[in-house]
Amino acid sequence: MFTKNTSSKIALGTVQFGLPYGISNKNGQVSNPEVARILDIAKVKGIHTLDTAIAYGSSEKVLGEHNLESFDIITKLPAIPDDTLDIKSWVEDQMTGSLTRLRVPRVKAVLLHRPEQLHSEAGPEIYAALDSLKIKGLTERIGISIYSPNEFINLSRDFHFDLIQAPFNVLDTRLQDSGALDILESQETSLHVRSIFLQGLLLMDKKQRPNKFNEWSQLWTKWENWLDEHNLTPLEACIRHALSMPHIEKVVVGVDSADQLQEIVTAAEGNLPTIPSDISCGDVRLLSPQLWSQL
Repeated sequence: MFTKNTSSKIALGTVQFGLPYGISNKNGQVSNPEVARILDIAKVKGIHTLDTAIAYGSSEKVLGEHNLESFDIITKLPAIPDDTLDIKSWVEDQMTGSLTRLRVPRVKAVLLHRPEQLHSEAGPEIYAALDSLKIKGLTERIGISIYSPNEFINLSRDFHFDLIQAPFNVLDTRLQDSGALDILESQETSLHVRSIFLQGLLLMDKKQRPNKFNEWSQLWTKWENWLDEHNLTPLEACIRHALSMPHIEKVVVGVDSADQLQEIVTAAEGNLPTIPSDISCGDVRLLSPQLWSQL
C-alpha cells in the first residue's frame, strides 16, 4: 500500500505548552515565544485543530495568550471529585474556566479525561452534564479520552459519543484487533489518535532508548531493519502510518519547538510501504506509558 498524506489531518497536541512532558523531551515546557512560532507554522501548514486539557498545567492559559480564531479546540475535563453534589454545575464551572483561560466563546469538543467515571452511579448524570454543554452551544461535540479500546467498547453500550481519542501507533493495533473500529463506524463516532510516537520512544535509536525497554529488543530489531530496508526515518514511518488510516479523523502530535513541527509536516508527505504485521505488540506494559514506571 502506498499513500500520500497532507498535514490537514494533523492536530497539534499542546501538553508541552503547559508541562514538561514525554520521555524524549529534552527542552522542558515550551516558551511563550516558541508557542507563537509553532502556532504560526500550524496555520500556514493547514493545521487547524489544537488538543489541550485542564490537567495540562498552564496549557489553556498559554494558548489563550495567542489568537486562536483559526483553530478548532478540543479540551478535556479532569476527574469529577467524588463528593461533588451538583455534577451539572461542576461541569459547567470547569467549562467556563476553560473558555475564560482560552479566551474563546466555545470549543470544538469536550472529552472526559477519566471516562471510567461513567460506569459509576453518577454516570448518567455526568453524561447529561456533558450533553448540556452541547445544548448551550459551548461545544459542538462530546466524548472520551481512553487508554484502551475496551474502555470505549464497554461504554458504547450505554452512551453515545461524538468523538473518542485513543492511543495508536505502529506497534499498537488494539483499535483494529478489538473490533472498536467497527463500533465507531456503526455509531458514527469520530476517532482522533495520540501516542503515534509512543512519547518519542519509537523515534529513539538503540543508544538513546532506556535499558528498561531492552525486554523488547527483538521487536526493536525488526522495526529498525524494516526502516533500513525502505530507507525511511522512524518519524516518516510513524506519521505516514497514522495519517494513512481511513478511520482516523485527526492525528494528534505534540512538539517542543517550531522546527519539530516543520520536521513532522515534511515527514508526513511521501509513500509508505505496508508495515509487516510482526511489527506490533500486544504487551500493555510497553504500549501504556503510564505503566513504564513499573518496568
